[in-house]
Amino acid sequence: MNLLKALATISSMTLVSRILGFVRDAVIARLFGAGLYTDAFFVAFRLPNLLRRLFAEGAFAQAFVPILGEYRAARTVDETRALIDHVATLLAAALIVVSAVGIVAAPLIIYVTAPGFASSADKFAITVQLLRITFPYIFFISLTSLAGGILNTWSRFSVPAFTPTLLNVSFIVFALWLAPYFDPPVLALAWAVFAGGVLQLAFQLPFLARIGMLPRVRFNLRDPGVWRIVTLMGPAVFGVSIGQISLLINTIFASFLVTGSVSWLYYADRLMEFPTGLLGVALGTILLPSLTRSFADHTGEEYSKLLDWGLRLTFLLALPCAVALALLAVPLIATLFYHGAFNGQDVLMTRNALVAYSVGLLGLILVKVLAPGFYARQNIRTPVKIAIITLVATQLMNLAFIGPLRHAGLALAISLGACINAGMLFYQLRKHNIFQPQKGWFEFLLKVGLALVLMGAALKWAAGAESAWLTDTLQWRVTRLTGLVFLGIAIYFGSLWLFGFRLRDFAKRAV
Repeated sequence: MNLLKALATISSMTLVSRILGFVRDAVIARLFGAGLYTDAFFVAFRLPNLLRRLFAEGAFAQAFVPILGEYRAARTVDETRALIDHVATLLAAALIVVSAVGIVAAPLIIYVTAPGFASSADKFAITVQLLRITFPYIFFISLTSLAGGILNTWSRFSVPAFTPTLLNVSFIVFALWLAPYFDPPVLALAWAVFAGGVLQLAFQLPFLARIGMLPRVRFNLRDPGVWRIVTLMGPAVFGVSIGQISLLINTIFASFLVTGSVSWLYYADRLMEFPTGLLGVALGTILLPSLTRSFADHTGEEYSKLLDWGLRLTFLLALPCAVALALLAVPLIATLFYHGAFNGQDVLMTRNALVAYSVGLLGLILVKVLAPGFYARQNIRTPVKIAIITLVATQLMNLAFIGPLRHAGLALAISLGACINAGMLFYQLRKHNIFQPQKGWFEFLLKVGLALVLMGAALKWAAGAESAWLTDTLQWRVTRLTGLVFLGIAIYFGSLWLFGFRLRDFAKRAV
């Protein structure tokens, strides 16, 4: 399997989803702006979204995929099917309980996750109502992630990568056409989450049936494979999802700040998720099964080469994204969100958060590449220790930064925490001789650095004054931003080509 081709496939599918995600956010910003109702919805949606990343895409996926890959390589088809059936049944039963508890305990959950909302009875009440509608999303999306893990193990990468598109479509339809039928209209966004979860799960089921791995209801707590997954999954909650836990704690901090702070952080985070999903999630998705096979085959040198390939692509593609997000923060935010209820003050406040987030973009993506280096070896303990240290450090930085920088300080704390996390993961991989860097790193980073300087200087000059982006028409903003994007791409990759970089140099086949 050509890993570069697989990466391009996943990234292209993810690109469709992210573009629709920006359309969705632009629609929400235009119709609802950044105020009481959007703060309430983003808090209500954040918790099931956090649980999704903790128990589905995060800890569960990292525990399930290596065990499933081992079963597929070393066990019979019947044993592999039995593992899938038992895991799916247990997961579904647990999710039903979690969803029921979440709906009943919604007021208590809001008290804990957004205590600042308690001072406003209306804000608190609508947030509780929204949470009760969105909470069942965890049931549907976790089973969707189970299906995605199976399909990725069978190298059907494009289906899980395309699936999130359906949630964005649901948001757009509900916001544009169904919101007037709800009172208040923001309830439409919550029901869009519910419907999107159902659509995503339903979409993947036929593809599971096609490979003969559609789960059946079979309850067996004695299956040793199930308990191996549960054992790995427990501590992996911290190791994989530290960023999301930090975001949840940030919401608690932000709930005490001025109205709009939660929304400004949300819109900035959405822009950050574009390169994170396009590159970080895609790399992690294809690396984990490949690393698992390499570890099972005892090919240590190939294991190291896979990690080296992933790290080089991360530096090559994440660094220009970080520079562009920082330099083009106002052009991006003004073009995407500066409509209707989203005003100039919202643009500038979101800009502050986005610049702070861009500091940690490289770290955020590196974690998604480095962590599979441990999880493929079923080593949970090391990432968990690092995650706990990172969490503590992030909260200390929150306390230090929130006073002078307000909501942007919360974003900066997450960014620096991600860099600490990535640095410690890399150190442990080297310390335990799991990863041996290939030759040529110094020359590689020097050329990338020079290309970044050239690109940054051109973008800074061409973007012009930030104030102009708040007075231009939407059509002119779109035209200028498009030109800036193509200018940055041309200068960066053109410089790399002149320095001797070629696409074939990054081709990689899995063993």
